[in-house]
Amino acid sequence: MKLRNKINLYTAFLFALLLLILNITVYYTFSTLLLDSELTTAHKEMEKISENFGESLGKIPNDSLLRSYVPINGMIQIVTEDNNNPPAFTSADEQNLSKRKSVFYRSEVSKTIEYEKRHYTFESMPIIMQDGSVANLQITKSMETATKILSILRLVLILVTLLALIPVLVSSRLLSNFITKPVTSMIKTMTEIRKSGTFKRLKLEGKSKDELFQMGQTFNHMIDLLEMNFEKQEQFVSNASHELKTPLTIIESYASLLKRRGLREPQLFTESIEAIHSEALRMKEMAEQLLMLARHHEQWNIEINQVNLNQLIDQTVNAFRNAYNREIKFAAVNEAPLFFETDEKKLKQLLFIFLDNARKYSDDIISVELGKENNEIYIKIIDLGIGIQESELPKVFDRFYRVDKARSRKQGGSGLGLSIAKEIADANGIGVQLDSAAGIGTTATLLIKKIEKL
Repeated sequence: MKLRNKINLYTAFLFALLLLILNITVYYTFSTLLLDSELTTAHKEMEKISENFGESLGKIPNDSLLRSYVPINGMIQIVTEDNNNPPAFTSADEQNLSKRKSVFYRSEVSKTIEYEKRHYTFESMPIIMQDGSVANLQITKSMETATKILSILRLVLILVTLLALIPVLVSSRLLSNFITKPVTSMIKTMTEIRKSGTFKRLKLEGKSKDELFQMGQTFNHMIDLLEMNFEKQEQFVSNASHELKTPLTIIESYASLLKRRGLREPQLFTESIEAIHSEALRMKEMAEQLLMLARHHEQWNIEINQVNLNQLIDQTVNAFRNAYNREIKFAAVNEAPLFFETDEKKLKQLLFIFLDNARKYSDDIISVELGKENNEIYIKIIDLGIGIQESELPKVFDRFYRVDKARSRKQGGSGLGLSIAKEIADANGIGVQLDSAAGIGTTATLLIKKIEKL
């Protein structure tokens, strides 16, 4: 189906749907108000009749009293608890109501009922009879007038809907022609781009800054991003192949040594196995990290739950402290616990990455601080290590980038940790800020914009 026909069809359908919803809303709103009004009127009449009925009991025979209050289009009756009811009195056109089964109620009842496909208001009020027993005075009144009004309203709304569709169809056709004309010219340009295989941009002309012009700007911006991402991909593949080539070379070399001399030299055998095992683990970790970075955030299975940040950070710090036997101090600036809705596992992983970086590049105490300032939660991981040059800070989140390549290799780093940390933070809506000075230390700050409380 052509775009012009799609726009015509979808626009007509949308307008028709909106008109239908509007008419249905009007109908149900009016019907609700009308029925509520009928029920309120019936209840007020019941209160007045009940009051007069109670005053007249004993003075006028019950049959005469009931006959005097028979509604024009309904029925009145007295219902006793033992169901030994006196005869009910009905209007001429509602004789069938007398066949309806009577029910005794212990309290006031006001509702609408349906009997033989007709709608009625039903009112029941307790009264005290002459012998001191409690009975119900019940009045059932037809809602035929209200039902007819609603039928007429339905017919009017249906006709209005059908008549309104005519200008909708005409206007949708004009709109589709107006939109598709500039789109067709843009398709020609895009076809040239596809055939040439180069990163060409659309030539934007026109003085109006409408949505079509913005679409052209967005397309050009997308081409810019594609070109930039293509260059990054080439660089990424080059870096990844280089990083994987080194451990593979080491594994191949030690495997060759094992094949030639491993059985004769036990010391060489042990050294080779350790090296191969170490490099295999490093390759496995790097492969897992590369796979994580290759995924979209939607594929990370983020599970949002309300987390007690004080408790989570305390547990994480204790686990890290015990695992690496390092002195880590945790301090919460606010006395009250802070809560935030996030993925608990991903937040722990984020904390572990920054704690591990602090451990690798600092031999001194590591500090973790949790606080709130200007309706914003912050978590700071502070170390007093080698620090980072100011010129290097913008690059630390790039994949495979190492500030100190020699020391990173010694510590077993792959240059992917901070890249993964940035991806995790972005997926959870957490800001990351890195402040550092060479020879003084580094402070990693996690900024949480929204505060959630229990």
